[in-house]
Amino acid sequence: MASDDCSKDEMLEESRVDSGIDSYRSIVKSVEPREPSTDFSGPKDKFSTVEERLDSAYDSSSITAESLSEIVEDISLSTPGEEHEQTPELSEQEKLLTTITEDGDTILHLAIIHEEILITQDLIQLFPKEILDIQNNLYQSPLHLATYLNLSDVVKDLIDKGASLGLQDQDGNTALHVACQHGQTECAIEITRDVSPNKLAAVLETQNWRGLACLHLAALNRQHQILELLLKMGANLNIQEGTSGKTALHFAVELHDIKAVRLLLNRGANMDATMFNGCTPLHLAVGRQDATVANILCQAGADTMLRNMEDETALDLADGNDDILALFPFDDIQISGRSVVGVKF
Repeated sequence: MASDDCSKDEMLEESRVDSGIDSYRSIVKSVEPREPSTDFSGPKDKFSTVEERLDSAYDSSSITAESLSEIVEDISLSTPGEEHEQTPELSEQEKLLTTITEDGDTILHLAIIHEEILITQDLIQLFPKEILDIQNNLYQSPLHLATYLNLSDVVKDLIDKGASLGLQDQDGNTALHVACQHGQTECAIEITRDVSPNKLAAVLETQNWRGLACLHLAALNRQHQILELLLKMGANLNIQEGTSGKTALHFAVELHDIKAVRLLLNRGANMDATMFNGCTPLHLAVGRQDATVANILCQAGADTMLRNMEDETALDLADGNDDILALFPFDDIQISGRSVVGVKF
């Protein structure tokens, strides 16, 4: 029944993502931009840990801060059209700069993972945009990793150099999705700063493989500051996630997040938006016996007479809760099981 769908769900959780590094011994492939994956069957085993950083092999990695510095120091790549008459062969250092590991990481990925800020910034200036947008085996670009690790200065440098905002990792998340999920407010600010409206709108409309847009993730993770930022940047208040049709307001109601509910309503969210099963935010609030949120919705003017696909109004889900029933003072007048309020005779 739809009423079951309107009862309390288990909230969605996203796995934290980071690139794994075992060693740098197998540099065997030339650098090539990667195409998005078509296999959406789920994250790889190495991504199954949620709270634990997955690059736990840092200590055993043959790449250290010192070796990174040595590689980058005094190295410059040829610009397009520049000929190598004197040195047709790349040096060993240049080969390191232009190859990737068995995990798909460039040296820029590694520098970010090691949180070597100065080296990372040097590499960003050194590399052309095409290198900045290379995705590793988990389809993470350097911008994904810098955002995940909350390296806002690196994020700024990547954005200034033209790194793509629209690349999606193996879970379908853009870097802005990552910022919204993990509450990386400064990174979100840098990602959205001075971006053309059309380019930003495309990112804000992008849904990950679970059907969630950035606004949904901000609401799901109670990231109020980022929520405000996204709304200021023109995010669609009423965008529906792809699995059940919930809006950010539905998620805020499910979480009993009064601050987010008020914020979204004050910004003009559709209080009567319906999920694919016809449930409105008021259906969800009443189904969860949340009189406070139900009252906020009613005071804002939510339609108490809307019926879901099971032909239930929000009152039908009140289940004898006096606090909820008090919000519907006349709705208990029924004929043949239907409320007569608003019925024309």
